[in-house]
Amino acid sequence: MLQIKNLSVSYQDKELLNNISLNLQPGARHLLSGHNGSGKSTLAQTIMGNPEFTVTSGNIVFNTQDITNENTTTRALLGIFLGAQNVPEIPGLTVISFLKYSCAAHTHFQTGKDLSMGEFLQSLESACDKLQIPREWLNRSVNLGFSGGERKKLMLLQLLMTKPKLAILDEPDSGADFETKRLIADTILSMTDTTFLVISHQSDFTDMISLTDTTTLSNGKIMIK
Repeated sequence: MLQIKNLSVSYQDKELLNNISLNLQPGARHLLSGHNGSGKSTLAQTIMGNPEFTVTSGNIVFNTQDITNENTTTRALLGIFLGAQNVPEIPGLTVISFLKYSCAAHTHFQTGKDLSMGEFLQSLESACDKLQIPREWLNRSVNLGFSGGERKKLMLLQLLMTKPKLAILDEPDSGADFETKRLIADTILSMTDTTFLVISHQSDFTDMISLTDTTTLSNGKIMIK
């Protein structure tokens, strides 16, 4: 599903990742661990195509396609999702509009067809029920005035609606209470067609998601087991 080959990455001429190689098999729930500043979030952002980070060598191959030079939009449409730690507030853009446009773009890119509003609303109702999301949230601006736990539920809602092939979750359990951690874990376990790369420091959460493998970073390099 994902092959990272001898990847080195810099930010403003400072090297942050050095010669990273990593393979994720389809359906994996792979933990990316390491102390703060080890390069975990940099790797997540680089896979997603954040232009602030420069790939100085190596390749990123997703589903047999080399995406090293693809932009973030293309990577998202190909099926890569990033649940980042810090998400923006978007005044004026409602949650339901955001989800509708996102799902419409994915549907058209993957099938060449327009999104069926009936199917979209049915999927939205099902996802809201699963996550216990009040319907009034859908008419509020994206992330504006939402608590940390509520924002995590919105992330899960987007995850369920777009059904990515690869989901990168950067500390989804940070600041979450046990009930929210359980909800995140249950959502991950239910999405058997999605490959997960999860960044976490909390074993009580990672124990819930039945990890298939672990890679540890230290000072921008992979620690050999």
